[in-house]
Amino acid sequence: MNIARPERIIDFSTNTNIISWPKINLDIERLASSYPDYECSSLVKIISERENISQSRILFTNGINEAIYLLANLLSGQSLNTGILQPCYSEYMRAFSQAQSVFNLDEAGRFKNFIIVNPNNPTGIYINNLSELIINHPDTRFIIDEAYIDFLINDSRERLCDFDNVIILRSLTKIFHLSGVRIGYVIANESIIESLRRLQPTWSVNSVAQELALYFLNDSDFYNRTREFYRSEAPGFMQALRDSGFEIMKSSVHYFLLRVRDDYELIKFLLSRGLVVRHTRNFAGLDGKYIRVATRKHDENKILQEALTLFS
Repeated sequence: MNIARPERIIDFSTNTNIISWPKINLDIERLASSYPDYECSSLVKIISERENISQSRILFTNGINEAIYLLANLLSGQSLNTGILQPCYSEYMRAFSQAQSVFNLDEAGRFKNFIIVNPNNPTGIYINNLSELIINHPDTRFIIDEAYIDFLINDSRERLCDFDNVIILRSLTKIFHLSGVRIGYVIANESIIESLRRLQPTWSVNSVAQELALYFLNDSDFYNRTREFYRSEAPGFMQALRDSGFEIMKSSVHYFLLRVRDDYELIKFLLSRGLVVRHTRNFAGLDGKYIRVATRKHDENKILQEALTLFS
């Protein structure tokens, strides 16, 4: 696309938290010059207490992507017997290169390992009755990516970490807007965590990431402000677009799919106005028939709504 760079750019393609950080004072010299705690002990303790699980069932990683590749390495001999519920975050197909794409939960029992991104990326759909599926298929290992679980508009989340055949991946980069420093964690049974730990490089999670994660995990005000904002703004934004005649797919989080006739022309039109949305051409089953939009501040959402109306 040959488009001149607009003076103002509003990015609706990134679905991380847009709430402004509080003022944070970090001792960068100390953090940069000291080896990080390779066990992430303070962070593990917090998650252990919040989830009421043993610390030996938690492993912090360099973002969820590291966890994905650690698991792919650990389960490499089972890649052919792995199913991935589609559409799905594309890194899973890259890491589990021989896995099968699946479009129906009912097929989970055919596989040794079954991967579910929940809430889904890119659709925003949340499946809230997975416990029944997990119980019915005790011989299937369920890998459940909950990167966006903190953005659920309601409080319908299921507690799945008590199942022995479940591996949960969570991100701290989305809710706390820490994408640049990379940090997430895995919850699984002790045997899986120990196996992943043996594969993980020492000092995988850097000191700055640990310090920032520790700060935000202890900052309930920032978390609550984020939850309040998206609970209020996201449903209204989606409904406003529906009222304007757009086909918005059901979503349980702050991002959603908008059905389009011509994604290329629409994205080009929006870019010329400094508005960035996410194409879906690399998501199985979507094939560019939708764009993904993330909720931003109310005035910015209005600007996108008006631009979409002009295009239509």
